[in-house]
Amino acid sequence: MPSPALTLASVDLSSYLPILIMVLAAVGFGVMNVVMSMMIGPKRTGENKGATYESGMTPIGTARKRFNVRFYLIAMVFLLFDVEVVFLYPWAVTFANLDPGTSEGMVWLGRIMFFLLTTVVAYLYGFRKGVFTFD
Repeated sequence: MPSPALTLASVDLSSYLPILIMVLAAVGFGVMNVVMSMMIGPKRTGENKGATYESGMTPIGTARKRFNVRFYLIAMVFLLFDVEVVFLYPWAVTFANLDPGTSEGMVWLGRIMFFLLTTVVAYLYGFRKGVFTFD
């Protein structure tokens, strides 16, 4: 019987070829856009060109203003629910492939229910703290 180390070493790496192609295409596309914009893009400079742009308004005062902490809380809540969706997709794919009559399906269902419960508790906590009130 071959050792586990030999079994892992003999993994067929050709199954990773599509992922490698996608990564190379993404990196190549990004590099190509930067290089082409530097080569054929306009190169004009000036006082107005280098000025700070604030949504079409002339900047007034200093940029060193205090922001309400709610902006950061809203960003954190967005990240919470965004990451939740990322974790739900692999769970849904795995759960759909489980046999319906087994106890393993109940374990997987219990895991996601716990995950969703903690997310709902976090949402309710943020709601009670007034994170979602926009002044």
